[in-house]
Amino acid sequence: MKTGIFGGSFNPVHKGHIHLAESVRDELGLDRIFLVPSGISPHRSSAEYASAEDRLEMLRLACKGKRGLEVCDFEVKSSRISYTIYTIEHFRQSFPDDELFLLAGSDMLLSFDQWYRYRDILANAVLAVVSREDGDSVILAEKAEKLSEFGQIIVCKAPPVMVSSTKIRKKIAKNEDWSCYLDENVVQYIRLKGLYGRDEVSF
Repeated sequence: MKTGIFGGSFNPVHKGHIHLAESVRDELGLDRIFLVPSGISPHRSSAEYASAEDRLEMLRLACKGKRGLEVCDFEVKSSRISYTIYTIEHFRQSFPDDELFLLAGSDMLLSFDQWYRYRDILANAVLAVVSREDGDSVILAEKAEKLSEFGQIIVCKAPPVMVSSTKIRKKIAKNEDWSCYLDENVVQYIRLKGLYGRDEVSF
């Protein structure tokens, strides 16, 4: 079985995340993709985050009815910093016979050789990279070639989606239009819970 692993803060999960997952699923013929929200990030302040419970629930809402998309709470339940190699090892132990694919944005590939135990990641999973901006295909191909001695790297053809969770959070805080970027069930959840500076509302 081909199993994808798509990690991130998902703070909040938006249509770009789901588009990326579905595009890679179809292009590489993956049987399933687990979306794995980060727990204790090695790169970001936890003050920027909605709670793990809220981010998990928003992911479940966004993935509902989407073929092959599942949500995994491994990282948010862990007391350790969410280094990717720990997640890869968890999936390798859980699904020893599966071919694992780690989904990553192009910005992550460019700094991938600075990741904790990056060679072990490439030894255990195919790195499936998706562009996050137009015109970066040449530099991505060069970086992939440089790292290919340690494992397989695929630069996927999915077109970039120019939206970010940071942009959405800022729009919510300023009470600007933001609902078009999110699944309608996620929009309702954010409004109900009063996340990201949005005043809580009742229905």
